[in-house]
Amino acid sequence: MAEKKDYYEVLGVGKDAAAEDIKKAYRKLAMKHHPDKNAGDKNAEERFKEVAEAYDVLSDPQKRQTYDRFGHAGLSGIGAGYGGFAHFDMDEALRTFSGVFGDSIFDSFFGDIFGRRRGTSGARGSDLRYDLTITFEEAAFGTKKEIALPKADLCEGCRGSGSAPGTQRRVCPQCGGSGQMRSVQGFFSIQRTCNYCQGMGSIISHPCPVCAGAGRVRKRKTISITIPGGIEHGDTLRVQGEGEAGERGGPPGNLYVVIGVEPHPIFDRHGDEVLCEVPIPFGVAALGGEIEVPTLDGKARLKIPPGTMSGQIFRLKGKGIVNRRGHGRGDQHVRVIVETPQKLSRHQRELLERVSEELGEKQYPRTAEFNAKVSKLTNK
Repeated sequence: MAEKKDYYEVLGVGKDAAAEDIKKAYRKLAMKHHPDKNAGDKNAEERFKEVAEAYDVLSDPQKRQTYDRFGHAGLSGIGAGYGGFAHFDMDEALRTFSGVFGDSIFDSFFGDIFGRRRGTSGARGSDLRYDLTITFEEAAFGTKKEIALPKADLCEGCRGSGSAPGTQRRVCPQCGGSGQMRSVQGFFSIQRTCNYCQGMGSIISHPCPVCAGAGRVRKRKTISITIPGGIEHGDTLRVQGEGEAGERGGPPGNLYVVIGVEPHPIFDRHGDEVLCEVPIPFGVAALGGEIEVPTLDGKARLKIPPGTMSGQIFRLKGKGIVNRRGHGRGDQHVRVIVETPQKLSRHQRELLERVSEELGEKQYPRTAEFNAKVSKLTNK
C-alpha cells in the first residue's frame, strides 16, 4: 500500500490553518478535480477522493485533534474510511462535496461546465441613474420636474412579446416548451437552460417589424418626478419601474434620481434650519429699530432692540425648511452684523467724538472688562 500523504499537504495548508482557510482550499481543489470536469481521468478521480478525505478529517475539530496527535494511525478506529485513501470511495467523496457546496453547485459549478446559467429567461431590465440639479427654494418646499432620458423601453408594436401583431410564439422544438434540457453527468442529473429558446420555452416565428423581435426599442422618454420638500443635496429618489425594460418579458429596472441642490447667495442650510447674515447700521444697533430681512417666503420685518451687538442672532419661527417627516418647518436664524460708517464728514466726526466723550467707559462694559484683564496680565 502506498504511503499515505499528510492531510495538510493534500490541501496545501499549514497545520495552524483556520477552518475557513481549510474550507477554501478544499473548494478550490474539489472544483479542479471533480470527475464531471475530468471525464475518464482516473488520476483526477483519485485526487478528488484524496482531497475529500483530507477535508473530512481536518474540518471536524475532534478528528483533526486526533490526527494532529497520532497521525493516520489514530484515525483507524474512527471509521472504515480512514484506513487508507482507497477505502474512501466516490460515494463518500461526493457526499462531502455536496455538503460543502449545497444547492449552489448547480449555479456556480455546472453552470460553468455548460457555459450557461440557469434562469436566463425574463431578465430584469437595467437600473438607470439621472443627476438632477434643483434650486435652494425647490429643495426647501418640493417641486415637480420632467426629465427626458434615452433608454430601452417596451416596444409598443408588440408590447414586449417580440412577435408581430396577430401572431404568436410557438413551442420550442428543442425542449418541448420547458425551457430546460436535462442530461446525466456521472452521479448527477443536470438541468440546464435550453440554448435554442434561451429558457423561454417558445420561439418567435414572425418577429415584430418594429423591434425585430427584441421586444424593446431605444427611445427618449419624458418622466415626471415629484421631489419632496426638505430634500437635501446628494439624496437619491427611486422611481419604480422607470429603468430600462426587461428582456424577454422580464420586469423593468428602476430609475435612481440623484439630487444636487444649487447653493444660495444669501441662505445657508443646517438640516431644517436656515441661517443668513444681515448687515445693520451702527445707529440702529445702538438705538434700536426695525429692519427688513429676506426669507424663503419673501420679506419679513425684524425688531432690533437698542444696544444690539454685532453677531447677535435672532430667530424667525417657522421660516425654515419643510420637514420631510411632516413635522412642520424649521426656523430661520438671522445673524446681524453691525456696520460701522467708513467715511465721515468733519461735522459727523465732531458729533461722534462728543457722543463718545459723554458716553465714557460705563457704556462699554465688555471693553472695560477686557481692558481690566489685559492690565492684570501685563502687571504680573
